[in-house]
Amino acid sequence: MRAYSPSPSPSLEAAPGLSDERPATLEAIERRVLWLATAMIDHANRVRPNPSGLKVGGHQASSASMTTIMTALWFGHLTAADRVSVKPHASPVLHAINYLLGELDESYLTRLRSFGGLQSYPSRSKDPDPVDYSTGSVGIGATAPIWGAIARRYVEGRFGGAGIGRQYALLGDAELDEGACWEAIQDPMVAGLGEVVWIVDLNRQSLDRVVPEMAVRRLEGMFAAAGWQVLTLKYGRLLRRLFDRPGGEALRTRLDAMSNPEYQRLLRCAPERLRERLPGTGPGREPIARLIADLDDDTLRAAVRNLGGHDLGALLDAYAAIDDARPTVIFAYTVKGHRLATEGHPQNHSALLTAEQLRRLAADLGADPDAPWTRFPAGGAEAVLCARTAERLRRAEPSATTQGATTPPPVPADLGRTPSGTGSTQQALGRVLLDLTRRAPEAADRIVTVSPDVSSSTNLGGWLNKVGVWAPSDRVDWFADDAETILHWREGPAGRHLELGIAETNLVGLLGELGATWSRWGQPLLPIGVVYDPFVNRALEPWSFGVYAGGQSILIGTPSGVTLAPEGGAHQSITTPSLGLEQPGVLSYEPAFVLDTEWCLLEALARLGRPDGCSAYLRLSTRPVDQSLAAVPADPAARERHRRQVVAGAYPLRRRPNPRVTVAAMGALVTEALAAADRLEALGVAADVVCVTSPDLLFRAGRARRGLEEAPSWILDQVFPADRATPLVTVLDGHPHTLAFLATVNNVPVTTLGVTRFGQSGALDEVYRHHGIDADAIVAAALDLVE
Repeated sequence: MRAYSPSPSPSLEAAPGLSDERPATLEAIERRVLWLATAMIDHANRVRPNPSGLKVGGHQASSASMTTIMTALWFGHLTAADRVSVKPHASPVLHAINYLLGELDESYLTRLRSFGGLQSYPSRSKDPDPVDYSTGSVGIGATAPIWGAIARRYVEGRFGGAGIGRQYALLGDAELDEGACWEAIQDPMVAGLGEVVWIVDLNRQSLDRVVPEMAVRRLEGMFAAAGWQVLTLKYGRLLRRLFDRPGGEALRTRLDAMSNPEYQRLLRCAPERLRERLPGTGPGREPIARLIADLDDDTLRAAVRNLGGHDLGALLDAYAAIDDARPTVIFAYTVKGHRLATEGHPQNHSALLTAEQLRRLAADLGADPDAPWTRFPAGGAEAVLCARTAERLRRAEPSATTQGATTPPPVPADLGRTPSGTGSTQQALGRVLLDLTRRAPEAADRIVTVSPDVSSSTNLGGWLNKVGVWAPSDRVDWFADDAETILHWREGPAGRHLELGIAETNLVGLLGELGATWSRWGQPLLPIGVVYDPFVNRALEPWSFGVYAGGQSILIGTPSGVTLAPEGGAHQSITTPSLGLEQPGVLSYEPAFVLDTEWCLLEALARLGRPDGCSAYLRLSTRPVDQSLAAVPADPAARERHRRQVVAGAYPLRRRPNPRVTVAAMGALVTEALAAADRLEALGVAADVVCVTSPDLLFRAGRARRGLEEAPSWILDQVFPADRATPLVTVLDGHPHTLAFLATVNNVPVTTLGVTRFGQSGALDEVYRHHGIDADAIVAAALDLVE
């Protein structure tokens, strides 16, 4: 670790005395960026009509603390190959820069946070201008460039076309409170990513207050211990020149020892009060007082605010010092609300400048409040630099929506096998992946799997032995000659499985970026992430954000439910079936049989890596099931019809003449449903049995029937025809509300069975009985409905 103290750069324009050594052109652009960002937020809140009276919001102060950092980065350092994740509250700064670069039409500047306009936070999928990473979920945007770097290396090594370039994350200091950041930083795969650069906006304020102690030295040490290069920009050049004067060392000591709230309070002081407070009461008071006595008021106020994150020259020197052999973090000290009337105020997070304050800011920045969106005069130095920067950053890379881009290879709908004997849906996962390497090698070549240290316990062992584990370079497998080693850990650039540590947030972060390569570089992957289903909830928020950002992937939760009986309540997932139904951009399946799993997985793979594609969630089980119960038709046409029903959401597993009740079951509990149907028949109650594979697709079909969305609805007519409408019992290894809507298909009475409380360890029959989802419970529920 080292604190970075920049030396004067020969490219900077020198000036005598205590004046700043920043390039005048770059400084003018910085001022315009600050003005545009501030004016956009003001227009959204004070100018644009708002009939509802609902707060529009925006973050003038948070944007202001980032303008120097982003101006120096975009106009002085970035290349077209680089990618940047921008902290959510600095989105107006990003749009202001894109506007000056000609990448955003002026009409959008008045449409911040309006429908069809600029999003509240940077969005790859919804904003009209270039956005590399969607941000907004704290901690997720910060870590995305890490996973983007790995995805880029994987694509470049296997298929080409991704190139090289740095991956920047611009984040606020409070974002480092998020555990997601530290889970990513410490992962063993990250230490070698020299293209990763984090720039921390160290303004020492959160939403509610000035943070009393940021413990920056501790943060520096934590990054250094993880193998990162650490650069710290604390003071700007004006202050550092003052430190070289008599009394300067006392001033540095005073500032270094000062608490964050006391420093922020100085920013709110008039010059006379500042001269009184700054020297303090310690032994350095007199030398500091003599030093600042020679400064005029403007220079004194500028010096107190002269932090490293607002010094263009210092920032450019820091960017030039980045070590590409390891990740880098730059701590850039800033002032929240820099140059605004609200700067330094502890409650400035969402504060808006008044009309008068905005006019004063315009005068200070050389802008015209009556013509707020005026561009730089053509031919001027600023316009020339903007044009040159736009040309330098222009990307000529393929996209999955442009001509000549790679499209995903075809995925077969059916591999032609009919399983026999007993097997579990989790076992089917590994078997399908291996079968694809033989039956559809081009599609299999695009498959990349990811797991958080659970490959061997989720039936991925055979796949790993076949395709190997990805690593940036070949590594020795020291157990290759051990006859007792079944899982062979062959690591190298040709591997197609990525193994992370036990952190589900990391897994889905990487999954999202692997799923975005089709739109970033025109190289679609078919990414599959495997986690224990009880931990899907932990992974859901970052995975959902990856889906929102355009990443298309498959998340497999296995093993699942209280069917994992001996593991007890801590590992028995309850809510995940309904999560699959409710999550936008995701198709969910919970198959009951091995062949159902194959077909659902192939259908999910076929939807990845394309503009009209989507992600998928599959919930699997380790319960061994007699595969003959699937009753797969032998006739090819009947088999295909059956497959179409499986991937559309449900199929009739058993039909009886004149049924009096229908049992709709999902996943591992289909066996209990069939056993209950046999017992009901012995009691003289004919029962149909429907195997539900996707409540998600059935719910969409029901909405389509009512004209509420565009989706096929034929599956409801085939599986729940009106002429077979009966009272309904639904049952699944999850919360019962997941299937409750099925009663609305034909408006019939319903009893919903499922898991509504935490479980406990036990044998399978004991646990099913405890939760009321065994055959006894199904029979009782059916009799209550028909008698």
